Amino acid sequence: MTTAADLMHPGAQWIPATETLDRAAQLMRELDVGALPVADPRDPGERMCGIITDRDIVVGCVAAGHDPARVTAGDLCKGTPRWISTEASVDDVLREMETHQIRRLPVIDGNKRLVGMISEADLAHHLTDDQLAQFVERVYA
Repeated sequence: MTTAADLMHPGAQWIPATETLDRAAQLMRELDVGALPVADPRDPGERMCGIITDRDIVVGCVAAGHDPARVTAGDLCKGTPRWISTEASVDDVLREMETHQIRRLPVIDGNKRLVGMISEADLAHHLTDDQLAQFVERVYA
C-alpha cells in the first residue's frame, strides 16, 4: 500500500510565526518551495499554527499595500492547520486535501514531527490520470 510517506517530498522546513514575510519569501526561494509550515510560537518546531504560501504573501500582504518586512508569518495564518500521518493511505491523503480544498499537506511522523510535505506535483507523480483529474476537479471546484 502506498502511504503519505511514499508520496511526500521529504525535508519540509518550518518558519517561526514571528518571522517576517520578506524572510519567508527568501526562504521559499532558497528551498525552491511555494509554501512553509508556520511554527506555533508557544512550541516552535514542534507545533504548527498554519501554513503560508507564496500567494498568501503576494495577495494578503503586498497587494493589500502592507510591508512584508513588517508583517509576520503568524499574521497570515488563519483557520485550523491540516496535516496527515506518514502511515496514511493515498485515499486518506486525497480525502483530506479534497475535503479542505488544500493544495499542500504537511506530513507528520509517529513522534508528531514534521517530516515532509505533499503537493500537487507529488500527487502527479504517483496518481493515475483519472485519480489526478478527480483530485483537481474536487480541489478547484
